[in-house]
Amino acid sequence: MRKEAKAKENMKKKRKKSKLKKILGILFVLLILGGAGTVAAIWIKTQMTISKYTESGLTEEVIDPLSAAALGLDADKLAKLERINVLVMGESGVGDGYNLTDSIMVASYNPQTQQAGILSIPRDTYVGRKDKNSASQSYLQSYKVNAAYRNGENIPETVELVSNLTGVDLEYYVLIDTSAIIDLVDAVGGITFDVPIDMDYDDDTQDLHIHLQAGEQLIDGDKAEQLLRFRHNNDGSSYPTEYGDNDLGRMRTQREFIQEAARQLIKLENVPKALSIMDIVFKNVRTNIDFETAKYYIPYVFKFNAENIVSDMVPGVPEKVNGVWIYTANKAQTAQVVEDLFADRVYEENEETTEGTTENTVEGTTTTDNEEKTTVELLNGTGNKELLTKAKAELKKAGYDVTKSGETSETEKTLIINRTKQASSVSKDIKETVGTGTIQSGSDNSKVDFTVILGQDYE
Repeated sequence: MRKEAKAKENMKKKRKKSKLKKILGILFVLLILGGAGTVAAIWIKTQMTISKYTESGLTEEVIDPLSAAALGLDADKLAKLERINVLVMGESGVGDGYNLTDSIMVASYNPQTQQAGILSIPRDTYVGRKDKNSASQSYLQSYKVNAAYRNGENIPETVELVSNLTGVDLEYYVLIDTSAIIDLVDAVGGITFDVPIDMDYDDDTQDLHIHLQAGEQLIDGDKAEQLLRFRHNNDGSSYPTEYGDNDLGRMRTQREFIQEAARQLIKLENVPKALSIMDIVFKNVRTNIDFETAKYYIPYVFKFNAENIVSDMVPGVPEKVNGVWIYTANKAQTAQVVEDLFADRVYEENEETTEGTTENTVEGTTTTDNEEKTTVELLNGTGNKELLTKAKAELKKAGYDVTKSGETSETEKTLIINRTKQASSVSKDIKETVGTGTIQSGSDNSKVDFTVILGQDYE
């Protein structure tokens, strides 16, 4: 009897362990979706106790549930954990059992700095190895990024092709059935989101009907599918050009919805729903992220703040080649966007604006400190910390508010990123202030007007 009881107990432990592996293995996926904070809230609010026999008898000791010891992790390996890059693909059916990945993103997370980035890739991006101008129509169609994975049978090559396109070292992938979005959003009672424009589109062949009004509203699962699939209206109109029309606008809406969902999933009222969320994700996700890899990110993921997510898209142009519409990425600009999103940065403490009255000479105007200044994020890629101090002083003297500054990986050229569509004269003034720099536009994802990355051409 004793052996039988012991066997049952061992089986029970195995079942628990198997279930735990499923739960823990999905945590990193939840991070990619922006919802790790929900599970974190459960874990942090739950104390773990261990029983110990001492000279005074049986006692219980409270331990940190996120410690290496509690999770059975190697402390040295945990302390040296590196950035992880993942190809995230949203799969949807187009009929007759054939699926495409119309939502494609590279997600990157650095556990040491708690920085995460999302890079959207337009679905028609050409990723083939042949020269596009001499490639056949069938080859061009087959090597648009949304078709390259061959209905899920060619994922390793897709990972390799996206690595070549972006320059990001990709090893892992996550394939998500986009129908899970409906269930996920409904599971948390909807997401409050500011719909950018009126959306009016019908496609009876796909049983797709999109009817949303612009403005802030509660988005349930059905509305989420409409929002994330919208490209253009029945009359052909789409997002405004400055937002990004058609596919570009859709990708921007997808990124912004993910970020907003991440913020709202962390709310304490969603804690009881965490297991339901994990169950939905687990049933709809295919990944090569193994448990041994995922478990080391658990302590870091639970500390993640959704405000740290930054996002952008692969820059390029749509063009018709040999009768096929494709999106051609600009390699140089893509490399710079990747550097901007995924470079490891160590920030100094945020600086307070000096009280009192200070002249601001930007664009020949004079303002005081109680008026809004142009905000700048200053990153040092020169390898020389003294140059960061010098540039900071120059920008502050010119009237700019350097709200955060720090170190980033070494870069050759200085880059000035206009994030909030400031006047070109302001961009030129910053360039004159630091004495060098290539000006480009970027996503409004850093809570500043400009990001200035000092390169080795700065003196």
